[in-house]
Amino acid sequence: MELNVIYEDNHVIVVEKPVNIPSQGDKTGDLDMLTIVKDYLKKKYNKPGEAYLGLVHRLDRPTRAE
Repeated sequence: MELNVIYEDNHVIVVEKPVNIPSQGDKTGDLDMLTIVKDYLKKKYNKPGEAYLGLVHRLDRPTRAE
């Protein structure tokens, strides 16, 4: 999957999230943007181990009160 990076500096990365890709992982196990972007950062900057990445918001799945 090709990642469309809109903006990137040492502290922030902004990417375009394709339709039907969840922002973060859930019980479905679908590939998610956090994992995709972490992999991008690890490869681009040759990072050993895990890359830290925080999510500003997640508005991609229906929600309901339980």
